Amino acid sequence: MALMNLRKMAINQTGVIVSVKVGGELGHRIREMGLVPGAEITVKQRAPLNDPVALRIMGGTLTLRNNEADFIEVDVAS
Repeated sequence: MALMNLRKMAINQTGVIVSVKVGGELGHRIREMGLVPGAEITVKQRAPLNDPVALRIMGGTLTLRNNEADFIEVDVAS
């Protein structure tokens, strides 16, 4: 396993969230969406200019902007 920033994950790559490195309102909003340590995520697709990114988490799909994804550290299979 290797630690990686969520923004750098490839399409169809799966990993487990290790940490969310932001506090305040943005950190609270990210955690409310289910992006918490221990959650498994899969990058499903990216918009034509790579922003935003669509994620599969807990049976649902959500999108994040790259500036939000920068705060999420993921443990992925190498």
